[in-house]
Amino acid sequence: MSASDKDYPKSEQGKPVALEQRGEETDGRRYSPSVARNRDPILQVFRDHVAQTGHVLEIASGTGEHGAYLTSNLANLRWTYSDIDADSRRSQQAWAAAAGHDRLNGPFVVDASQSDWGDAERPDHWNVVVSVNMIHIAPFEAALGLISGAGRLLKPGGKLFLYGPFARNGEIAPSNAAFNESLQSRDPTWGVRDLDQQIVPMAEEVGLSVTNIIEMPANNLSVVLQRQA
Repeated sequence: MSASDKDYPKSEQGKPVALEQRGEETDGRRYSPSVARNRDPILQVFRDHVAQTGHVLEIASGTGEHGAYLTSNLANLRWTYSDIDADSRRSQQAWAAAAGHDRLNGPFVVDASQSDWGDAERPDHWNVVVSVNMIHIAPFEAALGLISGAGRLLKPGGKLFLYGPFARNGEIAPSNAAFNESLQSRDPTWGVRDLDQQIVPMAEEVGLSVTNIIEMPANNLSVVLQRQA
């Protein structure tokens, strides 16, 4: 582990679960600086390209802020948290308890790299599967499992939403290249993935096709893939 990781939230295995320090309220809700920066752009993409209604399963929900924010602005979304990390799940529970509605559910214990997602195994139930800033700070098996799980569990016409940094066809923005080097110095199994060469081919194998790729702040992308009917 890098010395710079010492103040970051850790998993039970001692690895960072986020690459930033997080604030915490007395009621257990955690706050992520990156969520404060990207929640409004993500909300706009959801409104325009993903969904304003239906059942959403979020993989690696982190602090739980995205689910709380999107459901507070999109009154017909029902959002289910999941995470492999116990501290993150406690924050998600706190956000659900603080919400002024009953549309935040879970959290489920889901390891995206596994072929069985436990309580989330509800084929044809989920309208959307969401993963924000996860696949670059996890082994590639997590990305593979995420895409396989979305192909398995989404309703026909359902969507997989990915947000984060990506390379494109072997080319990478300088800031993302530096970020990739930093990630791999922490864990050689982490890294910025190539959307066109790694992610899209896996998605197509399980019946998902790209419908939108939207440029976001700080050289991130929102990627929307749809399960074929």
